Formats: sequence, structure tokens, C-alpha cells
Amino acid sequence: MNNKSILITGGAGFIGSHLVDAFLEQDFDIIVLDNFSTGRPQNLDHVKEKIQIIECDISQVGQWQNKFKNVEKVFHLAALADIVPSIENPDKYYKSNVNGTFNVLEACRKHNVKKIVYSASSSCYGIPDEYPTKETAEIRPQYPYALTKNLGEQLIMHWCQLYELPAVSLRFFNVYGPRSRTSGTYGAVFGVFLAQKLADKPFTVVGDGTQTRDFTFVKDVVDAIIAAAKSDVSGEIINIGSDNTYSVNQLVELLGGDVVHIPKRPGEPDCTWADISKAKKLLNWQPKVSLEEGVGILLDNIDYWREAPVWDKKSIAKATEKWFEYLS
Repeated sequence: MNNKSILITGGAGFIGSHLVDAFLEQDFDIIVLDNFSTGRPQNLDHVKEKIQIIECDISQVGQWQNKFKNVEKVFHLAALADIVPSIENPDKYYKSNVNGTFNVLEACRKHNVKKIVYSASSSCYGIPDEYPTKETAEIRPQYPYALTKNLGEQLIMHWCQLYELPAVSLRFFNVYGPRSRTSGTYGAVFGVFLAQKLADKPFTVVGDGTQTRDFTFVKDVVDAIIAAAKSDVSGEIINIGSDNTYSVNQLVELLGGDVVHIPKRPGEPDCTWADISKAKKLLNWQPKVSLEEGVGILLDNIDYWREAPVWDKKSIAKATEKWFEYLS
């Protein structure tokens, strides 16, 4: 990438803040757009003097769109990303993930951005028929979060086709690592387990724990995003995963601690596992961080989760009532 100005939506978030770090090492001028609904200002505290941070709401047309002027490449990571809240408040998710993406695309088009890389979600596959799952698998979103992220991807691909805006959509699988969200909503397993470990509480394992997930370390994901941006690839949808799938029981063993079991949830696959042959071929990318190594890095950074809510069987049952109500 020759021009040194890039823009990252959701740059204060989990993946976005790691992307900021990576581009700073390469001397880029970086503009971050974030409304701090899920992103945390402290994720950028160590670099805030070196970048431009704009607090704004991309779901609303506004002055923030002028920041796209003279930007070479855009990385669209801003999104709302939880299952239960998306069932309870689909309007918020539609505005953020669909309207927000539309507004970002129109800013790109107006200011002749050279490329956009979109962070899509593997949740679009729902419960797939095949593992590892290829990009050609049927789209079966089970809840509004998955649906709105896929609608955003359709917008990206349409702007690429019709307006010739070079674009790549990366479907992330189960991304984990330092700075993953600690917010109040019951969500990703790593944040739940790390807060429980800090509080010396048992891990709340869904079902019997034999379900597997394609846990992908955040540095590998950032490397894939950068590879997509640097490549000539456009108009492609590409899975990004670890090239493996791991049981929740394996994760618990690595973290070390007692376990309590909670009911299996409807609408959740028994396995997530990306076929990443397309990423290897088109992006010349492959993951490098093993689960053992990644969990070790997390445990070295466990204090990040000290203020995260500590969930137990009772509070999880209450938090997931709507999940069972609508997806059963």
C-alpha cells in the first residue's frame, strides 16, 4: 500500500484496535471512527497521540463522512455484535450494521476510496451442512445479528459490482485474544471464562462441552485483513479461521478450573470450522498462532477482564431467556 492514509471504523474495538497497532508499525496515517458503544477508549490510550480519533455514529449521515477525503483504504469493522440483544432490539442492529455500512460505502464512493475491506461474520452460515465450511455454503442466519452482518456484506459486494469500488469481505470465525469485549452482555466464551477464572468461579460450559469452535487468534485475523488490503483481490468473500476446530472442553483444560454445565442452546451449531483454502490461495495467508499459544497470551493479559461481569448459571439463564423463547 503506497498511500499512507487509512480509515478504520470500529478502531477502538477488539479487532480494530489491534489493526491500528499493526498499521502504526508501518507508519500509516490513521483515522479511527468509533461511537464507543462496544469499543473502549482505553484500547487506544497507548496510541491516541499518534492517530486521529473521531467519535461519531455511522448509522447517521454526518460530518464524519468528510473524513474519507484523501483516504486510500477503508477497513469497516464497526458493528453491533451480540445474539440476544439483536433479538430484543433488531432495529438497533439494522441501523448499525446495515444503514451504517451503506453510509460508509457512500462516503467511500464520494471520495474515491481505492479499496474497502469488510469484516463479515461466519454466523451467516447458521448451522451448516458441511465442515469445514466453504464460502459457497448456504446462508442461514439464525438471529438479527447474523442477518444484518450478511446484509452489510451484500451491500459491500453490490457497491463493488455496480460502482466498481474494490472490495473484499472477510468472514471471521471465532476470534479471540487480548482486548476482546468485556461489556455487560452475555457473549463470547473467552470473556465469560476469563472473568470467571479471575473471580475463582466455575466455568459455565454449555451442554457437555464437546461442541467445537474455530477459535482464531486476533493477530492472525489482523494479518489476514492487511493481506486482503495489500492484494489485488476484489469482489471476493473469504473465510478467515484457524484451520482447526477445538472443543470447549479443550479450552477449559487449557484455562484450568472447575466446571458447571448449563443447558444446550437452540440455533447454535455443534461445530464451527472454516475452510480457509481460498484465503491461502488468494491472499497467500495462513494462521500461525495455536490455541495453546493464544490462550497463554490471554492468561498473561487476564487483568483486562477484571472489571468484566462474572456470570453464573442463574444470571446466564436470565440473560438467555429470549434466546430460548425465539430460537427453540
